[in-house]
Amino acid sequence: MKILAVRLALLLALLVTYWLTYQHGRSVERAAAAQASAQRDSGDRLAEVIGERGARQEEQRRAAAQEEARAHAQKERAIADTGAAGADAAGQRLRDESAKFAATVSCPGTDSAAIARGQAATRAAMVLSDLLSRADQRAGELAKAYDRARIAGQQCEREYDALTQGHSVHPSG
Repeated sequence: MKILAVRLALLLALLVTYWLTYQHGRSVERAAAAQASAQRDSGDRLAEVIGERGARQEEQRRAAAQEEARAHAQKERAIADTGAAGADAAGQRLRDESAKFAATVSCPGTDSAAIARGQAATRAAMVLSDLLSRADQRAGELAKAYDRARIAGQQCEREYDALTQGHSVHPSG
């Protein structure tokens, strides 16, 4: 019986040793899995931070490109407005001169036929002066509209290029 008790004690000790070895292996495996999970989570957080930083930088680059395009378009509009003001002034001088010319066309004299021809010429000159005035005014309006549309289109193109291609805004004339 003593031998049986010793054998049972040895068997029990062997089972306890296996059980403890198994538990130690599981705890080591859990620690390794926890460490791998922590490293993965740390890498995920780092990638997220880097991604957010990159997205912020891209957003800032795009905003700067749009602002640069807007500033360039504003300069072009100012130049176009200055040119339009000069053209308006020149057009007004032309209209004034044509009105003066139309007013001086009449022929003073005693011949009734010459007076009638002079009055007809004056009316024709006045009509032509009015047509010139209207045409010049309309041409100015169309030129202003064209300038605004051209500048807006170029601004849109520069902003689109900056947003889609990632290049800096380049002024185009």
